[in-house]
Amino acid sequence: MLLLLLCNFVLMAFDAREADSQQRVVRVWSQTTADFVQSPVTFVGSGISNYFSSISSMRTSQSENAALKQRVQELEVEVQTNKNLTFENERLKSLLELKQEIGYKFLPAQIIGRDTSAWFDTSIINRGSLDGVKLNMPIVTNGGLVGRVIQVSPLTAQIALITKDKSGLGAVVGALGTSNALGVVSGSGKREILEMGYVPGSVEVKVGEIVYTTGQDGIYPAGLKLGEVAEVRAGSASEALKIYIQPSARLVSMQEVAVLLYEPPARPEFDKSLPNAKKK
Repeated sequence: MLLLLLCNFVLMAFDAREADSQQRVVRVWSQTTADFVQSPVTFVGSGISNYFSSISSMRTSQSENAALKQRVQELEVEVQTNKNLTFENERLKSLLELKQEIGYKFLPAQIIGRDTSAWFDTSIINRGSLDGVKLNMPIVTNGGLVGRVIQVSPLTAQIALITKDKSGLGAVVGALGTSNALGVVSGSGKREILEMGYVPGSVEVKVGEIVYTTGQDGIYPAGLKLGEVAEVRAGSASEALKIYIQPSARLVSMQEVAVLLYEPPARPEFDKSLPNAKKK
């Protein structure tokens, strides 16, 4: 009897329904009970899934970040290369303009080394005797005279800058042929200053006037620009002016230069015999 009553109670409880929704009471309570177990399990599972997803996303982001950084570096190198090419084209263009201006054949060259022991007063170019470079050939830029060749090897040559060269070169302040301010320019030992002497104290020289070569030194041709007068120290009738010149060529920052394929004309040999001497 008790067993039958228990079975009847179970059947009645299983078939019992809510008045409003007509849902089985057993199903509602079973879902409620299952929710207490399912919610924590779902929370833990979702957290674990999100953790591994975040790790995967982080790795993907790191890979994309590294790729973007590499691309940025490549673009920076490309931009710098384009700038260098632009500057090089401008310098080469200026050398072509120089050729039209001076009227001499020249050989383009690049500065590949500097002698630091001489305070940058000598430089090495990538042209040598195989290219036709010879001793004492002038070196110029679009700004003006740089120096001359002092040593030559088959592939390279060493040049001495005018700021250090003490040998002296003929120069004139103003236009050649119309100015009386003739003198000799030599290096002062300072990196950016030239000295000009032997200019008569009675000649008027103004700051800012242009100084050119005269060609009387037997090394440089006439008409090459040296620089501008930066300072004039007055002389007298018996004392020459002391003139300081700012070189027009940028000697420190130059990268491309030109070797003038110029050789001075041979000087006439004087007859060593006396005009009235009798030959034996």
